Amino acid sequence: MLAPVTSDRSLLYASSLLRSLAIGMLGVLIALHVIAHHWSNGLLFAIVGAGLAGGGLASGLAAFTADHARRAWLSALSALSAAGVVVCAFGPGEGWMLVAAFVGMLNGMGKDRSAQQVIETAILPATASASERTFVIARYTMLQDIGLAVGTLAAGLPALLGDASSADGAAATTAALLIAAALLGIGVVLPWFMTSAIETPRPPVAMRLAPESRRVLVRLCALFSLDSIGGGFITGALVTYFFITQYAQPEWIIGALLFTARCANAVSHLGAAWLAKRIGLVNTMVFTHIPSSLLLVTVGFTGSFWIAAILYLMRESLVEMDVPTRQSYVMAVVRPEERTFVSAVTSLVRLGGWAIGALAAGLAMRHVGLAAPLIACAVMKITYDVLLYASFRHLKPPEELPAPGVTSAPARPGA
Repeated sequence: MLAPVTSDRSLLYASSLLRSLAIGMLGVLIALHVIAHHWSNGLLFAIVGAGLAGGGLASGLAAFTADHARRAWLSALSALSAAGVVVCAFGPGEGWMLVAAFVGMLNGMGKDRSAQQVIETAILPATASASERTFVIARYTMLQDIGLAVGTLAAGLPALLGDASSADGAAATTAALLIAAALLGIGVVLPWFMTSAIETPRPPVAMRLAPESRRVLVRLCALFSLDSIGGGFITGALVTYFFITQYAQPEWIIGALLFTARCANAVSHLGAAWLAKRIGLVNTMVFTHIPSSLLLVTVGFTGSFWIAAILYLMRESLVEMDVPTRQSYVMAVVRPEERTFVSAVTSLVRLGGWAIGALAAGLAMRHVGLAAPLIACAVMKITYDVLLYASFRHLKPPEELPAPGVTSAPARPGA
């Protein structure tokens, strides 16, 4: 029998969905909040960077202490996130925004890059067989993108609230931020309905990784740092700012665009799982990611909002196909008892890269041009894809190993 039980999987799905609803809202609301208060666009990128830095610290702590208290960690992280959004909503100035962003791990990416996800990703593979693992994670990431899509659309609440109550923009965004905080608050309670099967004893840190796993982790971290710095150039808050500033479109149009993009992401996750069964996890990651980066470059060079929007949506239908496949691959090529640590370390590397990329994007946008972050993101991601393929195309997860008696590819370290 698989442990944790499948009821825990359902609760993980529900918790992730609600958190993603809030994160989808925040990816747009943070930009609107900054605009409504007439703060500088530099603050926008500082907030995103501070939130990612806080999330990185939480992920690092989770790597060493979360496995024996996963429910407590999931609950506490949700409480901090909700509190951070509340402070952000009522913060009297820029300094409070940065403090709230760091302590509350405020997510301006428009995508779930939380410490909670680190823990959940480590739990999920234990609820499925090797052949089912990618589909289980694909459903998890699909639900995240559904939540992000609906949350992005709900970020239009400030305009609706303002029209209904004659409230100014700042008051309306404050009300919407409080709704996002309430959604995050539900995550404080849900983990306590999970069974004790999600907890797992851990070996001492020094004994945690097998030598093979350690070598794999070092190579993955080097590659993920490059990919995540590129990803930091194209946050949800930046996309909102780019389309509003470049094309002077109303908020509801941008919300609808981002909603459609998240829907495209959600559908692509199941497509990625289907494709991975036929061409492999690494091939799926690389050969869907490179075209998405080429499409991103074209978004910055069109003078028409509608053409740019179509190209952006084409990019979004491909760019997330590496998410469930990457998570499944990483969990497959290390031992089960190493999964939380590896998930946390790779997440920490990615969060650090996103923070660096977000800050660099602000400088590039200010001193080079609005399209500069798009180009930088594409170049870094294509470089990452080429290096990933060269480094890992021969290291197969268990479901891709040939049958006994057939010449095998190099084996992965753990089942």
